[in-house]
Amino acid sequence: MTTDADAPGEIIPAPPAGFIRSSGRGSFSTHNGPYFHRETPGEMTEQAFFALPRHANGLGLVHGGMLTAFMDGLLAAASWRAARKTGVTIHLSVDFLHMARVGEWVMGEAKATRTTRDIAFVEGRAYVGGHDVVRASGVFKLMHKPG
Repeated sequence: MTTDADAPGEIIPAPPAGFIRSSGRGSFSTHNGPYFHRETPGEMTEQAFFALPRHANGLGLVHGGMLTAFMDGLLAAASWRAARKTGVTIHLSVDFLHMARVGEWVMGEAKATRTTRDIAFVEGRAYVGGHDVVRASGVFKLMHKPG
C-alpha cells in the first residue's frame, strides 16, 4: 500500500502484478490519476487505476466522466503504440456496460485496429474482475512534427 502524494490520506494498494505507476501524462491526467501501466509485448496497451472516493459519484460508483477520461487516455496510448506519433482525439464513443465501485482496480486494455499516415482507429475496454465496465472506440489525428 502507498499513500498518494497528490491526494494525502488516500491509500492505494499495491498495483496488480506487472503494473507500475505512470508519469509524464500531463496536468489533467496527473490530477485525475494516479494511473498505472504494464509493459507488454505485442499490440495491446494495458493501464489501470485504483478507484478512490474522489473518482466516485454520489452513489459511490466510479463517475462516468472518470471512466471516459481513463478510456480516452488508454486509447490515445494505444494510438501512440501503433503509430509512434502523438494522437489527438477527434472522435470517442463510450458504452457503459456495468458499474465500477470505489475500492476496485479498474483495468483497461486497448489496441489500434487500423492506422494511416494521419489517423489511428482504436478500440478498448475497461473491466473489473470478470466483467466489462466500459467499451470504447476512438479516432485519433496523428500529429506530425513541423519541419
